[in-house]
Parts: sequence; structure tokens; C-alpha cells
Amino acid sequence: MLVNASEMLKKAKAGHYAVGQFNINNLEWTKAILLTAQENNSPVILGVSEGAGKYMAGYKTVVGMVKGMMEELNITVPVALHLDHGSYDGCLKCVEAGFTSIMFDGSHYPIEENVAKTKELVKICAEHGMSLEAEVGSIGGEEDGVVGMGECADPQECKMVADLGIDFLAAGIGNIHGKYPANWQGLSFETLDAIQQLTGDMPLVLHGGTGIPADMIKKAISLGVSKINVNTECQLAFADATRKYIEEGKDQQGKGYDPRKLLAPGFEAIKATVKEKMELFGSVGKA
Repeated sequence: MLVNASEMLKKAKAGHYAVGQFNINNLEWTKAILLTAQENNSPVILGVSEGAGKYMAGYKTVVGMVKGMMEELNITVPVALHLDHGSYDGCLKCVEAGFTSIMFDGSHYPIEENVAKTKELVKICAEHGMSLEAEVGSIGGEEDGVVGMGECADPQECKMVADLGIDFLAAGIGNIHGKYPANWQGLSFETLDAIQQLTGDMPLVLHGGTGIPADMIKKAISLGVSKINVNTECQLAFADATRKYIEEGKDQQGKGYDPRKLLAPGFEAIKATVKEKMELFGSVGKA
């Protein structure tokens, strides 16, 4: 059964580990992540960006696929279905479609407007038993066409948004989406610490988990990060495995062109990546 992410993240914060949000793009992605969560007895959050939602034909398709798959694969670990970087309208569509969690990204609005829209969504989510993530300070890199530099959020603004009744908070601490450039300065643990001091028990979210060194991830978790988003790393692993299969000419042997065979190495690569992340985040055995 799909659940909202509040309880799993409160438990993670109290237990000093983090739950991974792994973005899904299609059936293979979804199946690989759900099976890995079940095999490792780990809670998991399936992230869906607005672009991926559109690609999969719409949010209702996504909900139908995830629910059907969980039933047929006997998935018993806690799973949240979460809109990633949602616009206000996107959030409303996901409420209607049956998502259990949403992220409203109002970071590009002036703080007053971010606060006003977040307040509205707090009420709507409460009525539907959903969890709500909000963002303060833009996360760098490219996310559905929006490019940011990896700024640090203002801890006071973080407190202002955290106090609205949201469930978890994404705050920019120098992290970026996609691959990290060679001149990346690293995470600002001072900012993270200052935010944690002001927001107390609120689970904090680290976006752009791909490419952050393991020791930094562990330090971030010790400072209150309880949800870490991974997307690019699964995509790279999938692409590498698929390229290898084709370069070795396996798609031309027998029925190697059958999509079930063609996509199998990429599927296994996603599973391996997700398992590695769950071990790093400390969520294995925590379901």
C-alpha cells in the first residue's frame, strides 16, 4: 500500500539514517526500485518529476502502474509516491491522481509568495493525508530546464517555511542536480547546521545526491538530512549497461533485440545502484 512519507522520514531523522528518493522514468525503473527496496527491507520514495510524469502519459498512469506493480510483486515495505519539484498546478494534479506526497518548488518565487502558496498546499495535503515537501533557496544544476548555481538557503527563511506545517524541507546547501563540475565547492555544512538548529525535528532533504562523496553524505545525515534524492546516477548506470550490451553485439544474437532482453542489463544496473545507495544512506532493514 502506498503511504505518505511523513512517518518514514520522522523515523529516519530519529534513527540517524536517510530514506532514498529514487526518480522513476518508466516501468523498468519502477520495478527495479520497488524490488530492491523489498529485497533490502528498506522504505523508499518514488520520485516523479513533471517531465517524467508527462513522459509516462500522465500522473494517473503513474499511480495505476505503481499500485498494480506493488500488488503483483507483493511489495510490503513502505512506499511513498512523490511529485518532485512540482509547480503549484502540478501539485494539484497529483493530489487528484492519488499521489501520497508532493514537493512544491516555490524557490523561484519571492519568499512571500512561496509562503502563501505553501500554506494553501499544507491545507490541501492535510485533507488528503499527504505529505508535503517545500524548497527554500534554489538547488543548482538543471532541473527540468531551470538552471541554478547551487546557492545556500537563508536559515531564517527556512524556519519561516518549516513553521507553516510542511512535513520536510529541501534547502539549498551548495548541492546541484546532475553531474558535479570539477570546480564544485562542496556542501556547506555550516548552512545545514544553522538550518537544523532553527528547524529542530523537521526532516531535511538533500537534492542532487548523485556525485556527492560518501563521507559528505554521512555528515549531512548526521546533521539532520533524512531524505536524499537520486536520479542521474541511476540514469548513468542504465545507459552504461545498455551501451555495453549493444557494443558487444548482443542485440544481434538470437532474439537479443527483444526489449525484455535489451533492457535487462540496464534494469540490473539500476538495482545495483539503488542497493548501494540504500546501504550508504543506512535505510537497509529499516522497513
